[in-house]
Amino acid sequence: MTDRLFLMGVLLCAAAAVQAQQYRWLDEKGRPQFGDNPPANAKGVRKNETRTQKPAEGAQQVPFELQQAQKDFPVTLFTAPLCKQPCEAARDALNKRGVPFTEVQVWNPETLDQLKAKAGSDTVPALVVGRSVMSGFEPARYESILDSAGYPKQGAVPPRAQGAPAPPEGYEPPPIAEPERKEAEVAGKPGPYDTSGLPSNRPDKPGPYDPSGLPSNQRKPGPYLAPDGAK
Repeated sequence: MTDRLFLMGVLLCAAAAVQAQQYRWLDEKGRPQFGDNPPANAKGVRKNETRTQKPAEGAQQVPFELQQAQKDFPVTLFTAPLCKQPCEAARDALNKRGVPFTEVQVWNPETLDQLKAKAGSDTVPALVVGRSVMSGFEPARYESILDSAGYPKQGAVPPRAQGAPAPPEGYEPPPIAEPERKEAEVAGKPGPYDTSGLPSNRPDKPGPYDPSGLPSNQRKPGPYLAPDGAK
């Protein structure tokens, strides 16, 4: 057992030495040699490519705390294409804290069933952190849930900039209800906005519901009467 451990140690040291050296060549007896400066009469000289890879310039190392929280308590944010301010606030809170998350848009029966199964409701935004769930958006409760899951505090890791996803393929926004007709568009026309039936150019018609203009205690019975003398 001791001999085996010794042999493994020798092999590891040899591998480390090879990794630190840049060139490999053959000596006069054909044996491989390694070093930084091969001799002039060396044969089969080649550069050793087995070197430790350095992180790309500008690359950021993900803290272990964040990796562990993401593994044990993955974060999912349920939103909807028509959910604006509250869903944007929820997404922004996660980004500011640097929390990686998956966003699911609820827009059809399948995604609605998924939301109900995960969050137990049909309300968006809904935050799911591991087994913890919150429907709606309350900044203090978001912080509490993320704290309990072990996510780093805001400022401990760089913020993220994950934007809202594009509308799902096949999604069609619901038709917008026809706007209520403006009073100006129907001024002078009999109908629900003008019960008088009087022409719009009548001088005795200050408003659509009481054409008389008289104080309430002086009005004549009926909502359609004009002042005396009006023709």
